[in-house]
Amino acid sequence: QVQLVESGGGLVQAGGSLRLSCAASGLTFSTTIMGWFRQAPGKEREFVGNIGWSGISTFYADSVKGRFTISRDNAKNTVYLQMNSLKPEDTAVYYCAGAPGHWLITIRRVTDFGSWGQGTQVTVFT
Repeated sequence: QVQLVESGGGLVQAGGSLRLSCAASGLTFSTTIMGWFRQAPGKEREFVGNIGWSGISTFYADSVKGRFTISRDNAKNTVYLQMNSLKPEDTAVYYCAGAPGHWLITIRRVTDFGSWGQGTQVTVFT
């Protein structure tokens, strides 16, 4: 059974940083594209970014490019989302997601991902 467990969410002042983690089990992590999504109240779940199998390739939404960085540690089956220069509009529940077997880094639809974590709340205040 696939399990994705996010951690690291919380309250942060605008301009600050947070690092989210997502621990994966039950899948072949090293051949799974891992993504991050977020969902604000009343809004649809939106793509944040992806990281390829080896961790070399990444792909980001324009709204977070230059501020957020995704990395992974295949030895620990963990993917990370480093969020810098946070803005109030980054407030959302953040989800990690897995797309086993996919190789195309530019996938970004919710339906491209078959496995999801439970989410972790990030709140950015001014």
